[in-house]
Amino acid sequence: MDRMNDIVGGQAFGTALQLEAGAIGRIEAVAGGGADIRLDRGMIELLSGDADPALAMAGEIGAMIRMTVAGRSVVAAIHELGSAGEMIAARIAFLGEGIADAAGRLTAFRRGVTRYPLPGTPVHAVSTPDMGAIFSAGDMAHVEIGTVHPTASTRAALLVDAMLGKHFALLGSTGTGKSTATALILHRICRMAPAGHIVMIDPHGEYEAAFAEVGASYGVSNLAMPYWLMNFEEHCEVLLTTTGAERQTDADILAKCLLAARQKNRAAETVARITVDSPIPYVLSDLTTIIQTEMGKLDKASNSAPYLRLKQKIDEIRSDPRYHFMFSGMLVGDSMKSFIKRIFRLPGEGKPISVIDVSGVPSEITSVVVSVLARCVFDYAIWARGQAQHPVLLVCEEAHRYVPSDRTANTGPVRRILERIAKEGRKYGVSLGLVTQRPSDLAEGVLSQCGTIIAMRLNNERDQAFVRAAMPEGARGFLDTIPALRNREAIICGEGVPIPIRVAFDDLDEDLRPASNDPVFSELWRRSGDEDALVEHVIGRWRNQGR
Repeated sequence: MDRMNDIVGGQAFGTALQLEAGAIGRIEAVAGGGADIRLDRGMIELLSGDADPALAMAGEIGAMIRMTVAGRSVVAAIHELGSAGEMIAARIAFLGEGIADAAGRLTAFRRGVTRYPLPGTPVHAVSTPDMGAIFSAGDMAHVEIGTVHPTASTRAALLVDAMLGKHFALLGSTGTGKSTATALILHRICRMAPAGHIVMIDPHGEYEAAFAEVGASYGVSNLAMPYWLMNFEEHCEVLLTTTGAERQTDADILAKCLLAARQKNRAAETVARITVDSPIPYVLSDLTTIIQTEMGKLDKASNSAPYLRLKQKIDEIRSDPRYHFMFSGMLVGDSMKSFIKRIFRLPGEGKPISVIDVSGVPSEITSVVVSVLARCVFDYAIWARGQAQHPVLLVCEEAHRYVPSDRTANTGPVRRILERIAKEGRKYGVSLGLVTQRPSDLAEGVLSQCGTIIAMRLNNERDQAFVRAAMPEGARGFLDTIPALRNREAIICGEGVPIPIRVAFDDLDEDLRPASNDPVFSELWRRSGDEDALVEHVIGRWRNQGR
């Protein structure tokens, strides 16, 4: 505000402006990305009662104005206000430009400004028809998700190819409608592209009901993820229990034995070069037998500790029913083709989204499961290059769990693959959608790769500052309004929208919403009865690890 204070403190602006007909103010000073303007308080008050909500909002934070420069209409948004005697001082950010037709209506709008206004240029309020021209997606592939604030009729559209081609992030504090907004966007994409390929990582089991009609849901009961799809790094994450020098020793032994186990499979005969990372099926009992054999070759029994650790961990996993979704003896066969087809929806059969519910996965291997899924998406895209492409959208709820800003967190394999997808995925047709309530806990490098940011209300100042720093200069004014957003409202910036916008999301039918409603304490704490049967039922599920 310092520069604005210097300008409004001048003596030349203490009297009313002399304006041309229809103008609400004029340009006073111009910079590269915006300008300082003076608004006539009387004109603003006059427009405040207009039936057109866009005109009624003239002069307020977030309102748009237009000015004529070299025969073109330059559009800007107000993001800062101050008092200048009888007038209002404001700072604006340039958004784009269009052409005014014979009737004065805005047409052919596009982002960016080629000619800047000069000081003294009159500024005019933007009407709802102008807003329609500004935010129109034209003939580009798009989905409509709500209305542009403050209008009730101007539709807000996401440009699907631009948004997915350069990744997107949806950010918002708990309770702001983040999960419902995610479901709304994905439902609209599914409706537009019934033969799409969307893989969603659902950490809380919220989305199964929301996509029952247009998706397939997989959890610990039916995921059937083969353990042998893990690469060597993921094997280490699951099977190694030591740190430091001991971990390296254990890893060397595991690498040697794992390679030998993969080479025993008949499928290995048709592969020219097998590595520990090759997705060749192997039998867990073969791996333990090879470890036992290698241990038998030792000269001293004192050197057997690493082998015993590995064997014990494998036996522990094989006998633990919580791991059967991945380490069942039924998953030995070469099911890679059927697994890829199921998870990637190839073919989709009118259900383009796979919801992977990892809420039932043991917490110690959740990141490994997500890593395998994300890596399968990326590796498939790499090896399919040059063939008929099937672009895949990978959506990660609670993304800060998998790519945290804290590099000391134990998320090695999943962090590396998601960072790689963020940097290289668009080259191979892999799109990344990150959903999180704590953007400041998300790795900055990953968020900066997201070309479209959908920011709902963020209550934490650190989160607000983090998102603001990741945004282009022209969007900063919009992001200043993040703390004032209502539930189910968002600021959208970047490639997926023509210009930064504030959106009120459409209502989503009850049966299409995720199961993420918060318990209503005041209501539930008035109810009583049948507690004995309920507790017995819960204990049964608890003991059986059933869901």
